Amino acid sequence: MRLLVALLLLCVPGSLSLRGPSTVTGAVGDSLSVECRYEEEYSEFHKYWCRQPCFPLWQRTLQTSGPEVEVKSGRVSITDHPEDLAFTVTLESLTADDAGKYRCGVATMLKEEGLLGFLPDPFFQVQVIVSAGDRQLAGKSRGQDTVLHPPQFFTPPSITASSSNSSTWTSGSLSQQQGPLLGSAHFLLLVFLKVPLLLGMLGAVLWVHRPLRSSADRQRQSIYENQ
Repeated sequence: MRLLVALLLLCVPGSLSLRGPSTVTGAVGDSLSVECRYEEEYSEFHKYWCRQPCFPLWQRTLQTSGPEVEVKSGRVSITDHPEDLAFTVTLESLTADDAGKYRCGVATMLKEEGLLGFLPDPFFQVQVIVSAGDRQLAGKSRGQDTVLHPPQFFTPPSITASSSNSSTWTSGSLSQQQGPLLGSAHFLLLVFLKVPLLLGMLGAVLWVHRPLRSSADRQRQSIYENQ
C-alpha cells in the first residue's frame, strides 16, 4: 500500500510539505528570487533546485550544503534559512533561455528509515517566465494605446542650404542673362530694319545724282569738241 502511495506521489508535481509560488516572472537582464517554504521536519535536509525533468533524482542542479550558506553555480544561487523554514533560489542576469519549468525540492530520498526512505522527495514545480524587457512590461501595465502619427520627412540642413543657394544663384543668373538678351535683340533690330533702310536711302541718293553727273559729262564733251 505504501509503495502504491509512493508511486502516486512521484507523479504529483507538488507536495503538501513544501510550498511556494507556482509562477515567477522576470525581465531579461534582471534577477528574480524564489522562496520555497518547508515543514520543520525537513530543516536538517539538503534543499535543491533543478530544471525539469530532474532525472535521475540524485542529480541536483544546485543543492544547499548547510544552514545560511550560499551555494552558487554560474548565475544561480541557493541559500537555506532553517530558522525561517525556507530556502531561497536566485537567478541573476536572466536570459530568454532561462524560461521553463523548475523543481524546488528537499533531498529526502534514501535518508529515512524503513519503507519511507523510498518515498519521492517533497517538491513543487515553478514556472519561470522571462519577458522581453522592463520598457515593454511598463507599457503593457499602463495600458497605453499606440498612437500612429503621419510620417514626417526630414531634410538635412546641408540639402536645404544648397537648395536655397541654388535657387538664389538661378534667380541671380537669370537676371544677369536678361541684360545681354535685351541688348542682342536691339542689335538685331538695328541690323534687320535700320541698316536696310539706310542702304535704301543711300541707293536712292546715288540713283538721283547719277543722271545729273551724266548730263554734265556730255556738256563737257561737247564743249571740248567745239574747241
